[in-house]
Amino acid sequence: MPKNKKMFVYSIKAQTVQFFSIVTLSVIALLVLIAFIPTYEPSVVNTLYTETANVNFSKIKTNDDRIDFLEQFGWTVAENAVDEQKVTIPQEFDKIMLSYNEFQRQMGLDLAKYKGKSVTRYTYEVTNYPEYEGRVYANLLIYRNKVIGGDICSADSRGFLQGFVKTK
Repeated sequence: MPKNKKMFVYSIKAQTVQFFSIVTLSVIALLVLIAFIPTYEPSVVNTLYTETANVNFSKIKTNDDRIDFLEQFGWTVAENAVDEQKVTIPQEFDKIMLSYNEFQRQMGLDLAKYKGKSVTRYTYEVTNYPEYEGRVYANLLIYRNKVIGGDICSADSRGFLQGFVKTK
């Protein structure tokens, strides 16, 4: 005589299968992103950020304040700005603007906070850039008496762009 066999039946709802599928795919996507996200050389980024961390970017109201701001990085500039322009930070950043903002972020600044805002760009001629014969300019982006961005650059077609920190 056969013994009674008990059968165990388990049912899974389609929602449960979908949920676990989504969780599994999310974990896989996260692992792929982690594997392919570019890494930045922390020594360069940290050096720029560290050297600008103790700088006061606010209370920049006058021409003398702007010159003093640049002098704290070791730059000597002409007494008056060679250019002063109202510019608008774009609402949407294209590739160039994204790259420039990443450059700003390395100095502890972030233009993304000022999207759509009208700011003033002051340009000064740098008179003490080492080992360079061409013209060099310092650009300051000012919003409500605060430096929100800027750079040191050459005017040549094959020129350069660098942060406020004097590297040479």
